[in-house]
Amino acid sequence: MPHYKLALLGYGNVGKALARLLLAKQADLKAEFDITFSVTGIATGRHGAAINPLGIDLEQALRAELPGLSAAPVPQDSFDFIRRCGAEVLFENTPVNYETGQPAVDHLRLALELGMHAITANKGPVVHAYQDLSGLAARQGRRFFFESAVMDGAPIFSLFREAIPTARLQVLYGVLNSTTNMILSRMENGEAFDQAVAYCQQIGIAETDPSGDVDGWDASVKVAALATVLMGVPVKPQEVERTGIRGIGPAEIEAARQQGKRWKLVCSARRTAHGVQAKVSPEQIGADSPLYRVDGTTSIVQFETDVLGKLSLIEADPGPHTTAYGLLADFINAVRAR
Repeated sequence: MPHYKLALLGYGNVGKALARLLLAKQADLKAEFDITFSVTGIATGRHGAAINPLGIDLEQALRAELPGLSAAPVPQDSFDFIRRCGAEVLFENTPVNYETGQPAVDHLRLALELGMHAITANKGPVVHAYQDLSGLAARQGRRFFFESAVMDGAPIFSLFREAIPTARLQVLYGVLNSTTNMILSRMENGEAFDQAVAYCQQIGIAETDPSGDVDGWDASVKVAALATVLMGVPVKPQEVERTGIRGIGPAEIEAARQQGKRWKLVCSARRTAHGVQAKVSPEQIGADSPLYRVDGTTSIVQFETDVLGKLSLIEADPGPHTTAYGLLADFINAVRAR
């Protein structure tokens, strides 16, 4: 029975959701896949770290301060943590850097160089270092997986990798930023833009500075990640034509309503003779579109391929638990692939 040592770098909402999921699925992993595990390291940016080669009690890690659970000296930084955690699988869930993908790129590179599988929910490394990290993983006989980077736990990347091999993606089209979708949905119900943003901040889906969402940066990174991986054409977020939703007010909402339409922040990428044309912008969507009934924090992406026509994936009301499931699925697929 294979036993895997795991390390969690980043222990916020997603990291803790992953810890809870590992506990909940421990028996299933053993029964269905003959997999057992122990967590030998957990590190945070602000609340310390714990390293224990014999395994950290996850129940305690969800209740207690991490340094009190450590059987080793406190690591000097995140790279020292990776070197000393003794893991075979690293879950990298540090905050995203839209511009460079750092330091997550270097975290994942070091993990692979040390012989670990590298798994992340971070979009930055996918758009800034996909080819580099995938090539390194192949040379090391390990896996670099990132299912949760775009649509939480929805199986986008593994769909193309496993279920529809050789399918050539021509067009993708969807609503990929749940925060802007919630803002627009609440504005349709009479709230002002600032009120809707404040609500999203209150429930934790928008940052104190909401510009990453409302100005389209998060959506642009997601489009760039999908185009880079699924279309095989490297696209940086800065290369995505981008318009946010700040220009949508009550008058625009009402004008769309009068036409039987709704505003959505639409993400798209299209293969052309000159590469990939990628775009994020508000669009008025009619009832004949699958995007029309996507409300609140629900996301949707529609793919057009050369073999299946149009294929859509919808994820309703995602959260840290769904992101955590994508990480768990990546772990299972990584170790089974060996």
